[in-house]
Amino acid sequence: MSVNVISTKKAPGAVGPYSQGIKAGDFLFASGQIAINPESGKIAGSITAQAEQCMKNAGAILEAAGASYDAVVKTTVYISNMNFFGAVNEVYAKYFHKILPARSCVEVSKLPKDAMVEVEVIAYLGK
Repeated sequence: MSVNVISTKKAPGAVGPYSQGIKAGDFLFASGQIAINPESGKIAGSITAQAEQCMKNAGAILEAAGASYDAVVKTTVYISNMNFFGAVNEVYAKYFHKILPARSCVEVSKLPKDAMVEVEVIAYLGK
């Protein structure tokens, strides 16, 4: 099995010792994405804006691996307040159309850089 690092300037760089994504065989494992705008380095304001930026960042990593949201088989969504669940779902639903991936959504006490939401994806890159 081949293992390759996936990296793109269209998503924020890692804020620690990890890769944006790892392609292992036919799978892409993308690191969790918080709402950092890769151009400005700033975090979006509202929960809706943060969810949107998280999804764009995840999409950029998918694209760098030659995939799209349609290849995603599993997501994990971390939110700092379960009251954000509905707003995050509204944004999330705009990105998945053909097959809805399996998903976990959990409330956490704190996210990096005080973000309100983080999204990670696993995609199948095979035929």
